[in-house]
Formats: sequence, C-alpha cells, structure tokens
Amino acid sequence: MRGTALTDLLTNLLSPAVLCFLLGAAAYFAKSDLRLPDAIFNVVSVYLMLSIGLKGGASLAAATFSAFALPALGAMALGCLITLWSYAFLRRLGGFGTADAAAVAAHYGSVSAVTFAAVVDWLTRSGVAYEGYVAALLALLEAPAILIALSLAGAARATASDASGNGHTRIGAVVAEVASGKSIVVLVGGLLIGAVVGTATLAPVKPFFVDLFPGVLCLFLLDLGRAAAERLRDFHRAGPVLVGFAIGAPLLHGALGVGVAWLTGMSVGGAIVLGTLAASASYIAAPAAVRLALPEANPGLYLTASLAITFPFNIVLGIGIYAAMARALYGVG
Repeated sequence: MRGTALTDLLTNLLSPAVLCFLLGAAAYFAKSDLRLPDAIFNVVSVYLMLSIGLKGGASLAAATFSAFALPALGAMALGCLITLWSYAFLRRLGGFGTADAAAVAAHYGSVSAVTFAAVVDWLTRSGVAYEGYVAALLALLEAPAILIALSLAGAARATASDASGNGHTRIGAVVAEVASGKSIVVLVGGLLIGAVVGTATLAPVKPFFVDLFPGVLCLFLLDLGRAAAERLRDFHRAGPVLVGFAIGAPLLHGALGVGVAWLTGMSVGGAIVLGTLAASASYIAAPAAVRLALPEANPGLYLTASLAITFPFNIVLGIGIYAAMARALYGVG
C-alpha cells in the first residue's frame, strides 16, 4: 500500500499539468513577463467548464436516479458541514472577526473547478474509472456553502432584521451573482446539453472537448501557477492559524469526502474525486460573492489561503494523498 501511495504522488507530481503549474510559479519568481492575456484566460476557463459539463451530462444521462441521489445528498451535506465547522473554528479558536471567518468558510465550503479538472485529468491518465455524474456534484457544491457562510455573517451582525432591509438585499444579490456567474452558467448548461444529447451525439465534438482537454488544462494551470506565486507576497497577512488551516483543513475535508463517497456507494475513482472536491477551496465564484456581500472582509486572508496555499497544495500533493486515502479505505492496490 505504501508503494501505491508513493506511485499516486509521483504520478501527480510528474504530470504535465502539475509541471506547467510549477513552471508558471517559477516564471513569476524569475520576474518573467509570462502570463495569459485576460481574453485568452477567459476563453480557456469557459472551455474547461463547458468540456466538464458536456462530458458529465452525457454520463449523467446514462446514470439512474437511485445511483445519483445518495451521493448528491451526501456531497451537499458535506459541503454544509465543512462551511459550518470552518466558520466556528475560525471564529472561536482562530480569533477571526465575523466577516473574515465567514469569507474564509465560504471559500472552503465551496469548491475549485480547476482542481476538479486536475483530478479528472489525473484519473484519466491513471486509467481509474469514475462516475460520470461527478460533474453534477461539482455544480451542486459550488453555491450552497457560499450562501450559508454569508448568512452566518448576516445573522451574527443582525443585518437581516434591520429596518432598512439591507441584509435581505445583499443575500438576494449574492444568490443572483453566484447563479449567473460564468462558471455556474457554463457548467450547468453543459450538463444539460450533455444529458439531452447523450454520448453518441457528442461524438463529433469529442476531438475538441475531450482530446484537447489535457493540453488546455496545462495552459490554464501555467497561468494559475503565476497567479498563485504572485499571491504569496501577501503570505505574511495570513498568520500561523490560517496557514495551518489552509493545509490541515484540506486533509481533513479530503478524508471526509472519501468517507462520504464510500458510505454512499461510489467507486474508488468517485471517492478520489469527491475527496478532492471536498478538500478544494473556491477562488473564482467565492471571491466574487464575498466582495459583493462582505466588502469589509480582508482579501489578503481569504485569497492567500485559498489560492496561494490550498490550491497549490492540492494540485501538487493533495490529489495523490486523497487517492491513497481512497485506495486504503476501499482496500485496493
């Protein structure tokens, strides 16, 4: 089992996607001008989400409701639990203010679509099968945690009951912001399209949306490596408690995700995906919502934790660790 765990880690570390991520980080430290133009970055991100949605929707069409329902409920319960405990930990033991604790909890209860893309790429290269409906789990986990965390902040400040009604307005605006964000629109839209047309009808676009996916992911991670390295300049703002949380929480959440997958009857590949999703932290949807609803929260805390610490940890080491957890629990080599 130890050899298998080491193999999982090496497979991830030596993957083109991870090496491109590290190259982007190295380019920043070398003061290179390497970066994707914003327009290209946006196109690539839309491509990745649409590709994930189409493939997941086509597989979802072949899945029965009974097979999908229990994992979906388990995943949503897990996302809520992660948000609640993260908020409580940061408030009571971390000494964070209401806004900062809620902001960080929103990021860790939600998920990273790019980390999801990386684990799917890892599974494909490793030849590990997984349930096609996992893309739907990604969509289900994206928004609820953000809303729960912001509601906790609103309740703590008693803004939801003030005479002006500003609390209700903010939460309503957050719902609209999250639901209309490009990641949700493209991912859910792709799921619906894939579910309607099925695998056979998607065959003509397979060379573009499936075969090119690993290469486009490498390009995307190249730029995110630079962005994560750039965010490290705010590392000193995080403090030891948040740094410890940004590394320790993914390990705990990953183990919980693997356990929930096992309890709900998912395969070992599905457990690796759900473990990785649970361990990930949003840095696209959550920051947009937090900026809108909690402008007083410190971006140097929630962005540094999610983008500069947790994201690189998961991309470089985490996926291999969660794979080893899943193999150990399922008793497979």
